[in-house]
Amino acid sequence: MKFRDSNHLKLLVRAFQYRNYRLFFAGQSISLIGTWTQQVAMSWLVYRLTGSAFLLGVVAFCNQIPTFFLAPFSGVVADRLNRQRLLLWTQTLSMLQALTLSALVLTDTVRPWQIIALSIFIGIVNAFDIPARQSFVVEMVDKKEDLGNAIALNSAMFNGARFIGPSVAGILISTLGEGICFLLNGISYVAVLKALAAIKVRPREGPEGKARVWQELCEGVAYAYHFKPIMAILSLLAVFSLAGSPYVVLMPVYVKDVLHGGAQTFGFLMSAAGIGALTSTMYLASRKSVLGLGMVIPIAAAGCGFGIAAFALSRNFTLSLVFLFMAGFGMMTQIASSNTIVQTIVDEDKRGRVMSLYAMSLMGMMPFGSLLAGTMAGKIGVQNTLLLGAAFCIIGALVFAGRLRHLRALVHPIYVRMGIISETAPAILTVGKAEIGPKAE
Repeated sequence: MKFRDSNHLKLLVRAFQYRNYRLFFAGQSISLIGTWTQQVAMSWLVYRLTGSAFLLGVVAFCNQIPTFFLAPFSGVVADRLNRQRLLLWTQTLSMLQALTLSALVLTDTVRPWQIIALSIFIGIVNAFDIPARQSFVVEMVDKKEDLGNAIALNSAMFNGARFIGPSVAGILISTLGEGICFLLNGISYVAVLKALAAIKVRPREGPEGKARVWQELCEGVAYAYHFKPIMAILSLLAVFSLAGSPYVVLMPVYVKDVLHGGAQTFGFLMSAAGIGALTSTMYLASRKSVLGLGMVIPIAAAGCGFGIAAFALSRNFTLSLVFLFMAGFGMMTQIASSNTIVQTIVDEDKRGRVMSLYAMSLMGMMPFGSLLAGTMAGKIGVQNTLLLGAAFCIIGALVFAGRLRHLRALVHPIYVRMGIISETAPAILTVGKAEIGPKAE
């Protein structure tokens, strides 16, 4: 039994065999706890200052909208430039944003317009950070078969922080105020900056020739557009981001108006979703292959939708924790599974651009969802808004599942070529081993 447990543990953390990945993981783990602490504190600060669900949506919109407009261009930048150096710049700018926000709150001079301006600033930084960071993971993992594990561990890191950060924020907000949360986030960036500086990767060959940025952008969009399975993944992510993810933005309203709780209740509920997401990543990290993730995606999306719907109808704190655990599990399973598939099949020279489209679908659609949810919550109530969003998530999952058989047929030659499945495997695989990927040309 000990031997089996040891082997299972090695399977779960096999990406840690790479020194660069260990450094990246350690630095990001500390920084992300600070990031989640700031995110919770930001929502609470906005609602405390304004009492407006609409302004909660506006701040979230300003934080995320730059990704929608800039991500395609930042993907070209991630393919052209040294991704490690680019990340050093984006993380430094993120640190400065957190320290500025901290100074404003601690001196009691913060105003809503300043929060909006700083949200736009960090949104611009994130638009360049996300595709670079997602693409850089591949450079730290030598064997492609370990890529799925590295992505799952990244998600585990993200959601471990998502569990710890809100809990820390809930305690700090109720005792010391929001400013300390922003200060701790600013300090936490020191860890990731030191880790990035210590990483040593082989020089990556840049694009041949000197094509114009617009030309490279169009090339990346055309590449993704003609891969029908990739387009299916990105489309479902877009629907999910527009309709499902705004439940996080509306959480402060729900806590105060429905559950009649405070900052600690808010922190615990956010942590419940984080624990669900963390559990999801442990499940994904234990998988040996990408095979089977095609069917996992719509099941996870539907599960998240049902979790949000049940949460919207709940009046009990304990049941709300359970339903948010379910929503968090489904949300992260869908996101990480989609990320793994796309990262596995994309051509290296277009990775940054495709991951920027991934970021655009996931993060770029969130501001529209946040703004829409904030507006609708003021008119039809927070619970009806959550129920409507959950319904769209479930419908999107059903549409994706209905197309899965066709998508499976497209993947067969791709995965044969990659050695993921044998040449003798049938073109239409069983549901348990079905997978999706781009059509071979």
